[in-house]
Amino acid sequence: MTKNFILCDVHDGVATVTLNNPPLNLVTLDLTRQLHTTLDTLASDPQVRVMILTGAGDRAFCAGSDLTEFPSMMGPGLVVPNKLGPENEAYSKVDDFPKPTIAAVSRLAFGGGLELAVCCDLIVVEERARLCLPEIKLGVFPGSGGTVRVTRRIGEGRAKEMMFFGEPIDAATALSWGLVNRVSPRGESLRVAQEMAAVLAQRPNRALQLCKAAVDLSFDTTEDHAIWQSLAMSDEAFGTADCSEGIRAFFAKEPPRFSHK
Repeated sequence: MTKNFILCDVHDGVATVTLNNPPLNLVTLDLTRQLHTTLDTLASDPQVRVMILTGAGDRAFCAGSDLTEFPSMMGPGLVVPNKLGPENEAYSKVDDFPKPTIAAVSRLAFGGGLELAVCCDLIVVEERARLCLPEIKLGVFPGSGGTVRVTRRIGEGRAKEMMFFGEPIDAATALSWGLVNRVSPRGESLRVAQEMAAVLAQRPNRALQLCKAAVDLSFDTTEDHAIWQSLAMSDEAFGTADCSEGIRAFFAKEPPRFSHK
């Protein structure tokens, strides 16, 4: 019987996806395959308006790859088709998820675990968290998008420092660098992420999706093209029922009752 490496719960518009390979929630080939399937299902589910990504237990969000799988992939031309290719596809599905995403990080996010966390729109870490890209100590470098996504968050110099030295940074440093959005008390990262998700789940769903897409465009195309594309997205947002409701509620001086349409 195949183990459930990915757990999923949907409640009040929020999907909580849990990496279920404690104690360190290491990324295995089976976990990657199950993550693929789960993300496809949630992306197309109209009941899901926000996704939280977290890890089982309190020792780690994810401490990276399961190194016991590496010996079979050490030859030339083996690691990409057998591991990094499928892993990058799964991680890109998190990055491209059409709805807001929040990573809730307890304690460790190392290697591929940090690379997965930075695929999310927002990151909450607890105050005792340690974040690290230690791949250089194994003779390699981050191969699941970290060279791009971490650099986009914190800039070239700080990203190279993390990758060249392979040493962990603490939560306060991660916050000051802009790598994470919020630091929670010890053991409270998931609770804080849930509070954030509950707020976002009440926001107008289509407008949030369009806002996310417009921001992401700034990394993928020229400035002029991104701005013109954002105008088309604004035009769509202004045509939604939720926009009409938001304007009505503003003038009525009462909370809006969004239908997420």
